[in-house]
Amino acid sequence: MTKMSAEKINQTFYISHGPPTLLLYGARYLKQFLKSWREIIFDQNPKSILIISGHWKTNEPTVNSVDLCDTIYDFGGFSAPLDMYKFKYPTPGAPDLAERVQELLTTSGIKNVNIDKKRGLDHGAWVPLKLMYPEANIPICQLSIQMTKNATYHYNMGRALAPLKEEGVLIIGPGSATHNLRDFEWDAKDQEVAPWAGKFDKWLEEALLSGSHEDVNNYLEKEPNARKAHPIPDHFYPLHVALGAAGETTKAELIHRSWSLGTLSFASYKFTTPATLIN
Repeated sequence: MTKMSAEKINQTFYISHGPPTLLLYGARYLKQFLKSWREIIFDQNPKSILIISGHWKTNEPTVNSVDLCDTIYDFGGFSAPLDMYKFKYPTPGAPDLAERVQELLTTSGIKNVNIDKKRGLDHGAWVPLKLMYPEANIPICQLSIQMTKNATYHYNMGRALAPLKEEGVLIIGPGSATHNLRDFEWDAKDQEVAPWAGKFDKWLEEALLSGSHEDVNNYLEKEPNARKAHPIPDHFYPLHVALGAAGETTKAELIHRSWSLGTLSFASYKFTTPATLIN
């Protein structure tokens, strides 16, 4: 397959996508951050975007390949207001990127990498993207995560996808820096933080900024509050993919932090690869 030619990108991102209702109300600091994306955070025009959402779980890596992305209202047990179903994000798909992702992952040693020619974008992808890129004019391809695999597997998946940056592809992993939906503190004051959540969030920041990728990959053994911060790792694995794609020498930067209900950290990170390594 012919590689895509475009402006090189030397950054990948892990963003906390917030609740499904972010477009309507709540999490105002996170919303402000995402709306300021192109003005403050990332002003390049990517050829396309590869997004890794924790809301698409498959047994084997799968990418969607469609001409136009449908808007999936996958709110599960969440009682979403009817107004949520009025939102659309009809962005173009990226079939060429889907094939390239399949090629790179297969070459890395992953035996089965599937292409889904029907799936659109789940709310973990389209909700933040609607704030970041409201025009919905950048081709998007989504990659699934594997819950039967560990963090190192997803980090290595990211490493295999690193060449995409040279081809003008922006890699974004939306999730949540802490994500325990069973331990909300409903009476928490604005930006008040439960001690266990604050400790994990701070540990993660220090590990990322110090370049301790191995610790981040082995977070369950390295941080006592890890299992409480992420009872299931679906909202954490997108970080590992984005981090792996940035490379071992990446410089991590905290680009946002806010809290909701005392336990949900919306910390978000930029991973910058030294320019000499992608030339």
